[in-house]
Amino acid sequence: ESFPHLPAPKDVVVYSYNFRSSLRWSPVKVDRGLVLYTVHFKTAAFNKWDEMNCTRITQTECGFPMSLKERRWTVVLRVRAELGQVTSNWVETDPFVAERNTTIGPPKVNSVNVSSNSVLISVTPPFGSEAGDVLEYHVFYWENATSTAKKETKTSGTLFKIENLKELTLYCFSIRVELKTYSDLPLLGLQSVPECHRTTVS
Repeated sequence: ESFPHLPAPKDVVVYSYNFRSSLRWSPVKVDRGLVLYTVHFKTAAFNKWDEMNCTRITQTECGFPMSLKERRWTVVLRVRAELGQVTSNWVETDPFVAERNTTIGPPKVNSVNVSSNSVLISVTPPFGSEAGDVLEYHVFYWENATSTAKKETKTSGTLFKIENLKELTLYCFSIRVELKTYSDLPLLGLQSVPECHRTTVS
């Protein structure tokens, strides 16, 4: 089945951002010929290897098909190199569960409206939500002068107000998303790049 002289792919890893997932690996170097790659998957429910639209491909990345969009499924993938009739050993990934293992990006800040004592922020979630998703936004804000004293407020809406601010003062904020799922572990997203705005005078 496999040939010892063709090295197996290395650095095989599932890359997943905002529930868009793919398998990536380092190219296998050979002196001559074109190395192709084949990827299989299996789920915990059906312990049988299936093809994944990535059979004898030249790329070193294979995107998950629509059939693997279920976030709660446990998926194992494997990839091997092929050169003519020669194949390498398979390399398997650790079990992957999108709901646990994806990286959630920061929310997108749509607009910021500043008054003398408040900042009104509108955001869009980083991914399309599914039924049952509960998203909570963690808003960190601080006066630029005393950047050590950060305050935090939590909200489930995509429009929120930071209140009781001083006038004519520069305030900075950063937001991250927390996805509460059916599993006991909530997923904390990456924080947005801080944005700073000066309050007006009343």
